[in-house]
Amino acid sequence: MVNETQTRAIEAMINSVLAAEPDYFLVEIKVKPLNNIKLFLDGDKGISIEKCVQFNRALYKKIEGSGLFPSDDFSLEVSSPGLDEPLKSFRQYQKNIGRQVELILNDGIKKEGKLLSVTEDGIIIEEIKGKNKHKEIVNHSFLFNDIKTTKIQIVF
Repeated sequence: MVNETQTRAIEAMINSVLAAEPDYFLVEIKVKPLNNIKLFLDGDKGISIEKCVQFNRALYKKIEGSGLFPSDDFSLEVSSPGLDEPLKSFRQYQKNIGRQVELILNDGIKKEGKLLSVTEDGIIIEEIKGKNKHKEIVNHSFLFNDIKTTKIQIVF
């Protein structure tokens, strides 16, 4: 079973790799049974498969030489979080300003609207109620502490 020390060590390694490319950032680290490391990265303008491969190779070498896993018995996957995953970091919220989002609040209430702005404490979304002549635009502010999940809504 992975421990917190291993996760922090992996985080420090990927942050040192990402330091040379500030447009990219760490979203989440998951270490599954049998030392399967899943690393989710994103970029201010998205992240390509080629970049994921580049970061995978650089990090793999660092982990391999670290002695973090006995006999270098681990696997490493680097990918973007995907649109179906909830937003987890401040930078993810910032890069998605202007997109439709679905919030689920801690009390179970669901809200949908366009992400208008992000501050250190929370977000503002624009909800459109009604249609045509009865159309009403309402802005809602939510603190991050009150939000359980935020997901991007794909609009066709």
